[in-house]
Amino acid sequence: MSFDKRLLDIVACPLCKGKLVLVTKENGSQLVCKFDRLAFDIKDGIPVLLESEATKLSLDEVERFS
Repeated sequence: MSFDKRLLDIVACPLCKGKLVLVTKENGSQLVCKFDRLAFDIKDGIPVLLESEATKLSLDEVERFS
């Protein structure tokens, strides 16, 4: 199951309520918050928007998504 890109218009970062960016990699997709430098995994087409489950990103990693 893939993530429906139309959801990007309504889904937001659970911490700052900012816009999330969809990043697709060979091992899966993530929603990235550039402001909080967090990546949220998408499992079975459903974003896991929990801070405790998010991956912290370095500044260099965030800049690659720009």
